[in-house]
Amino acid sequence: MRLDKYLKISHIIKRRTVAKETIDKDRIKVNGKDAKPSTSINEGDIIEIKYATKVLEVKVLSINEFTSKSDSSSMYEVIRNE
Repeated sequence: MRLDKYLKISHIIKRRTVAKETIDKDRIKVNGKDAKPSTSINEGDIIEIKYATKVLEVKVLSINEFTSKSDSSSMYEVIRNE
């Protein structure tokens, strides 16, 4: 699954366009490497998102094409939230 789509479906970022803009600004890394919106996401990958004042790091647990908002938190595990 594409990175921008995963971020939207897992509700880490609310809109796919916002996810794409964030990725284009080099604020997201996958497994320690700069990512592109089309970067392929697999189970076990580590996604690091840099916000203005904090860093969110999550581990991909599952990849679902569709999920409800209440079930979306089971798609990832928060490793670091500073």
